[in-house]
Order: sequence, then structure tokens, then C-alpha cells
Amino acid sequence: MSVVGVTTYDPVTELWRYRHLLVSLTVRELRIRYKQTVLGVAWAVFVPLSMMCVFTFVFTRAVTLPDSTDLGMPYPLFAYVGLLPWTYFASGLNGCVNSLVSHRNLVTKVYFPREVLPMSCIGAAFVDFLAASFMLILLVIYFHASSDWSFTLRPSVLFLPVVVVTQTVLTVGLGMLLAMANLFYRDVRQVFSVIIQVWMFGTSVVYPLPHSDSWIGRLAFANPMTPIVQAYRDCLIHGRLPDAPSYLYAVAVAVIALVVGWACFHRAGFLFAERI
Repeated sequence: MSVVGVTTYDPVTELWRYRHLLVSLTVRELRIRYKQTVLGVAWAVFVPLSMMCVFTFVFTRAVTLPDSTDLGMPYPLFAYVGLLPWTYFASGLNGCVNSLVSHRNLVTKVYFPREVLPMSCIGAAFVDFLAASFMLILLVIYFHASSDWSFTLRPSVLFLPVVVVTQTVLTVGLGMLLAMANLFYRDVRQVFSVIIQVWMFGTSVVYPLPHSDSWIGRLAFANPMTPIVQAYRDCLIHGRLPDAPSYLYAVAVAVIALVVGWACFHRAGFLFAERI
């Protein structure tokens, strides 16, 4: 039996109706980010590339790491493949934290799905991610031609879009939670800027994490970004599919984060205008 005049809110349909606003805000984020800069969108490549150079110097000169044979690739390539998705993740979340506060005029005066605001920040970070991916192709070609390491393109690379989607789902879920939390408690932005730096070193971004039964090892592999970053290396460089148990764990965490983040964000939405 249906009730006349009662409609059910469908967040996916509502978001699709405002897809053009999402695109417009994403473009606006990119324009603001690179306005009056010399390098422009080249900053998307410069940031992970410069970090790769720094960590290559540190971990090949000051700290002893496994050689390229143990890593399965030259260290600079190992670092860049980790920094590429991590920069996307960190940049997206950093944008999400302040996304509601920085758009107070829209939030208080115009109706639209508020989820569009953090998602536009993630969309801008994704464009940077795509731009920086071209440098990865150049690095692979360079090391293939100039070192003993060789690259073979294998079918596992077809799984890469699934990895990207998994990471994006996780980022969207966490991003909505952070945007909402920073609206109610403005010091969340400062706290998160510290957490994201520590989080990187708890993820297999610039050095391999040992598989161990210690509490540090278990904590590192409880971090969903660890199997996601490793999945990039497996699909792109090692030519194999990700380890199924650890990757499925990351997928489960990503889905839970999205469901919880979206539900909390939507439930608290009526308070946004008065808290901003």
C-alpha cells in the first residue's frame, strides 16, 4: 500500500540531479588552487615528484633499505607509486575538512545536496592524481631503459580502476565525516593536519612495512590505506592481483566509511546553516 504525497529521499538520484554543480565546483577548486601560480597544474606533478626525490635521498643515503631486487623495482619508482595515491588521498581529505566552512554563502542561502562540497574537493584532487600519473609512465620508461630492472605490462593493470574506486570510496566517506566534524569543532582542521602526516608513515608509502605479529605490524596492516597502496604496486609493477584477504578488508572498510559518513552527513545536514 502506498501513501499519497509521501516521497522517499534518494541521495544518489539527488546527487545525480546536481552533477553539473559538482563539476562546476570541482573546476572552481582547480582554478582557485592554481590561480596566479607559475607552474599551474604542473604542481600536481611537482609535489609527489619532489617528495620522491627527498625520500630517495634519505632512504638510499642515510638509511639502509632493501635493495631494488628485494623491492621488486628501483626505490624512486617504489616511492612514487606510493606517493601518487597517497597525495590524492591526503589532498582530497585536506580539502574536505574546510569544504563546508569555506562555502558558507552557498550552505546558508541555496539548496543543494551538501555532499557536493566535499566531493568537489575530492574531484579536484582526482584531476591532480590523473595529471601526476603521466609522470609515473615516464619514470617507468626511464628505469626500464636505464637500469637492470625491466617492466612488462600484464593483465593485472586492468584491475587498477577497481583500486582507484576503492580508494575514492574511502576518501569520500572519510571526507564527509571530516567536513561535518570541522563544522562543529573548528580545531579539527589543525588536528587532522598532524594526523595525516603521521598516517603517511604508518602506511607503506615510502618504505616497505614488515609483516610481523607485533602490535606495530598489526596496526600498520589494520590501516586500510596500506593494502590499497600495495594494490597499486601489485597491479602496476609486480604484474599480479592484490592479496585477496587484505584487499577485501580495505574494500569493507571503504564501504563502511562511505555508508557511515553519508548517513551522518545527511542526518546532521539541517544543522549546517546555523553552525556555519
